[in-house]
Amino acid sequence: MKKKVLNAVFFFLVMGLTFYTVLRNNDLTQMSLAFRGAKVIWLIPAVACALFFVASEGCMIWDLLRLLGHRNSLLRCISYSFIGYFYSGITPSSSGGQPMQLYYMKKDGNSMADSSVILMTLAFFSRLILSVVGILLLLFCSGLLHTYFQGYIYIYYLGLTLNTLTALFIFGAMAAPGVLHRIIKAVESFLVRIHLMKPSSGRIESIDGFIDGYRSAVSFLVGHKGRVAYLFFFSFIQRISLYILTWFVCMGFGMKDPGFLKISLLQAAIYVAVEMLPLPGAQGITELLYHNVFGTLLGTFLGPTMLVVRGIDFYMLMLLGMLAVLLRLVQRKYATVRIS
Repeated sequence: MKKKVLNAVFFFLVMGLTFYTVLRNNDLTQMSLAFRGAKVIWLIPAVACALFFVASEGCMIWDLLRLLGHRNSLLRCISYSFIGYFYSGITPSSSGGQPMQLYYMKKDGNSMADSSVILMTLAFFSRLILSVVGILLLLFCSGLLHTYFQGYIYIYYLGLTLNTLTALFIFGAMAAPGVLHRIIKAVESFLVRIHLMKPSSGRIESIDGFIDGYRSAVSFLVGHKGRVAYLFFFSFIQRISLYILTWFVCMGFGMKDPGFLKISLLQAAIYVAVEMLPLPGAQGITELLYHNVFGTLLGTFLGPTMLVVRGIDFYMLMLLGMLAVLLRLVQRKYATVRIS
């Protein structure tokens, strides 16, 4: 609980500093006029892109759970996705999302091993796609990146490196369950030696059982290469939905020919740069890069579009994720009351 409170305080502190910086450097009167002239019809597909991004992960969780023999409603699986998004947003490097998803999936009766494999598969897809997109941008759009990132290009290289290393690490954990087994046993042994855990033969058996189930789930997915390839392609479409969101927002503010391809590619580059950085929700650094990358392209629309883009692709989704968490807490409390 203390850790959750500290994460929340840090999140709101960074959010407050971010908004202060954004608003301080913009003409509020001019921004107000821009908002009054915005066309809501163009913001609807932007909102749809953001919702699709999170909900589509839930659809993939649902599909993989069914493939592994678990029966869950599609709505419940989508709730796992929103819960994961919320906890990822309030923890550095998005580190808290998957553990909480795993917790809720286990509470709903799904196998810990199967759930772990599913979440690691989707995390691998996400990191691999970001890495591939980042490398392709470097190969074919290097001039575009250096022109618009300028002095911040090192953040792009850092983000690409972290994404690539993470993708390789996840792949290694999935491809070599024996290595993962030794790592878990080594951690357990270390915690016992420093007296944070008591020796337990039952815990050792649980670890062995988890790895056996994990190995079986990985082998099962390898045996369904067609379905896995389809989900990888679907993950790519999921990512594209975020890249094109900014263009819809620009059109909503009445910009003439904002350049669909250029804006989408630069937005993709920003995601490659910031997603693995150790800030909750990549707040602050995302706005900084948006301001510097899109400054010459968007002109007076820079401030308003940045607020709307971040409002849709982050804060709106965070609010929905928080509502999903609260709903699950209420359901659990109600179920406890009924049992008692």
